Amino acid sequence: MTAPLLHRLAGVEHRVRQAVADARTTDHHPDDPFRGLYLTERDVERILSTGRAPFDGPQPSGPPGTSRLDVLAARAGLLPLDLELLLIALAPDVDSRFEQLYGYLNDDVTRRRATAGLALRLAGVHEAAAPGRARLSASGPLVACGLLVVEEPDRPFLSRALRVPDRVVAHLLGDDRPDSALAGFTCPPEPAVTGLPETDQLSRAVEHGIRLLYLRERPGGCARTLAASALTSPVLCADPARMNGAADALALLRESLLTGAAVLLGPVGPGTPPTAALEALGPPAVPVLVHGSGEWDPAWSTEPPLRLDVGPAPPGTRRALWSSVLGPEVDPAATAHFTLTPAQVRRAARAAHLAALAEELPVTAPHLRSGARAQNASSLERLARRIEPAVSWADLVTPPPVVAQLRELADRARLRERVLGAWRMRTGGGRGRGVTALFAGDSGTGKTMSAEVVAAELGLDLYVVDLATVVDKYVGETEKNLERVFTEASSVNGVLLFDEADAIFGKRSEVRDAHDRYANLESAYLLQRMETFDGVAILSTNLRANLDEAFTRRLDLVIEFPLPDAGLRLALWDACLGPLLPRTDDLDLDFLASAFELAGGHIRSAAVTAAYLAASADRPVRMADVVRAVAREYRKLGRLRLDREFGPYLSLVTAEEGLP
Repeated sequence: MTAPLLHRLAGVEHRVRQAVADARTTDHHPDDPFRGLYLTERDVERILSTGRAPFDGPQPSGPPGTSRLDVLAARAGLLPLDLELLLIALAPDVDSRFEQLYGYLNDDVTRRRATAGLALRLAGVHEAAAPGRARLSASGPLVACGLLVVEEPDRPFLSRALRVPDRVVAHLLGDDRPDSALAGFTCPPEPAVTGLPETDQLSRAVEHGIRLLYLRERPGGCARTLAASALTSPVLCADPARMNGAADALALLRESLLTGAAVLLGPVGPGTPPTAALEALGPPAVPVLVHGSGEWDPAWSTEPPLRLDVGPAPPGTRRALWSSVLGPEVDPAATAHFTLTPAQVRRAARAAHLAALAEELPVTAPHLRSGARAQNASSLERLARRIEPAVSWADLVTPPPVVAQLRELADRARLRERVLGAWRMRTGGGRGRGVTALFAGDSGTGKTMSAEVVAAELGLDLYVVDLATVVDKYVGETEKNLERVFTEASSVNGVLLFDEADAIFGKRSEVRDAHDRYANLESAYLLQRMETFDGVAILSTNLRANLDEAFTRRLDLVIEFPLPDAGLRLALWDACLGPLLPRTDDLDLDFLASAFELAGGHIRSAAVTAAYLAASADRPVRMADVVRAVAREYRKLGRLRLDREFGPYLSLVTAEEGLP
C-alpha cells in the first residue's frame, strides 16, 4: 500500500540532491560562517545575470488592454503609477530571486519584500513626493481595494513592507478559484430563470451605470434569482449578518474587482444593516445590489439607491419550473396557489419527486403539496402551533350551506392570483392579496376542524396562533408580537387561525382612561394590519357580538356555524365512534342523536370517554358506557341533567352517581 508513496518520495529526494549539488557549484564562499546573512557584489551579479522562465522566454501577444492586469486596473481605477507599485510588490511572489535582490537593496537580507520607499524609488518617484506617497495610503485605490497591504504600521512609512494578497497573485497568474476567506459569509447564486418581470429593468439600470440598487422582496420574490437572471456578470451573494467587520468587506470588494462580479448583499433589515459593507464597497465602480423585505433605511448609506420591487414569478414561469423537474405532466392547478420563490419551487418539486419515488408511484397532487409545505420556515412555529391537516371534506359534518361557504373560501385562496393579479380586482390603499374569514358559532360546532379542512384542501399547513405568546401586559408589546406573527406568516405557505379571536379583535370603546386609549390603539393597529396581509387568515369566535364591526367589513367571508340538528347529531355520533371501535348491538345512536342536544365537540368528547370505559373493562362499547359518558359531559358543561332526556337509561346514570 505504501510502495507508490515511497516511490514518489524517492523522486523528491533525487531533486533535492540535485538542487544541493547545483548550489555548491555556484557558491563561492562555502566556508564563510556568515553565509546567508549578506550578499556580496559577486552574488548580486550572478543573480542578475541568470535568466529564469518565463522572464527570458517569448512575451505573450494579444490586444492591448485585455490582459488580467489591464482589466483589473480599469475596474479598480488604477493609475500607471499604481500599476508600477503593484508589480514591484508582486515580484517576490512570482520569482524568488527578487527576495534576494530586495534584501540587498534594503541593506537587510531579512527584509525580502519591497518597502514603501524602495517601491517609490523603483517607480521613479521621490520618496518625499506627496502624490506618490498618497498612492500607498489607506485611501489610495491599491490599499482601499485590498490589492496591496502595507504591513508593519509601527515602522516609519518608507520602511514599511508591501505585500500583495495571495488571492490577487493567484488571479493574475490565471487561477480563478475564489478566495477561501469568502466561504464564511457568501453562498452561490441561484440559477437564472427566464420570464421574471423585473429582469429588463434591473439589466438596464446596471448598464446605465447605476451602482447601488435596493431590491425589496415581496412574498414569493427572490432577489438572488433575479440578479442571476438579469446580469451578464457573475454575482457574489453575501450575508451582512455573517460578515466579520471590515476585513470581510474588503475581501468581498477584492473578489468583485478580480472577477468582475456584482455584489448582492442581504437579507438586510433593522437588525442587520449593511452600513459597514457599503462603506467598503463604495469607492470603486462595483455594482452593489442590496435586498431585504422591508423599506430602505436612508441611514444605511449617504448615496440613495434605485429601488425595485421583486415580486413572485408569473404563473407560467412557476409552471415551467415545476415541469423542469417533474416533467410536463405536472398538474398546474395543484401548485398555482403556492407562494414560492423559484428556488423553493425547485426544492419542492425535488421533494415531491423523492416522495413519489419512495412510494413507487407517479407524482400526484398530495406529493406536490407535501413538497411545497416542506419549504416553510420554522420561524412561525415560535409564535403559532403548526397542525399538519389530517382531515378532509368527508370528515366534516356540517350543514350544506356551511360546506358551500367553506369551499368558496378555498376557491378564493386558490384563485386570488387570477382575480386580484391578472384581472386587477384589488383596490388601492396598499391592500394586500390576503383572504380573511370569520368562523362564528358556539363551542364545539366545528370551527377549528373546518379551518383544518380548508388548509388540507389547499395543501397548506394550519398555524393556530397561541394567544399566550401574543398578548402582553406591557403597552405596545402585543402589537409587536402580532406584527411578528403577520410578518412570518406572509413568508409561509399556510393558513393562519386566530382561535378565540374576540380576545384581541374586540370592540373599541369610549376612552375613559389610559387603558382604554391603549386598547383602542391595539384594535386600530389590527384593523390596518389585516388589510395589508397577503396570506390566508381565519378568525374564530364563540362571541361574534364582541368583535368590532370594522373587522367584519374587512372580512371576505363570515360563516356561521349553527348547533347541529338531530340528523347531523346522528352522523356525528357515528363518525366520532368510528369504524374501528368495537360496539355492542344495544348501541342506540338514534336515541343519542334525538335525546341529547350536544355540539360536535361535546359528542366527540363523550365518545372518547365511552371508549376509555370500555377499554378499562376490556370489552366493546355498550350503550351504558355512552350514556354515562354523556352524563359526565353534562357535568363538565354545568348543564342540568333532566330525567326525561335520559329516558329508559336514567337508572344507569343514577346508579353511577349513587342516587336512589
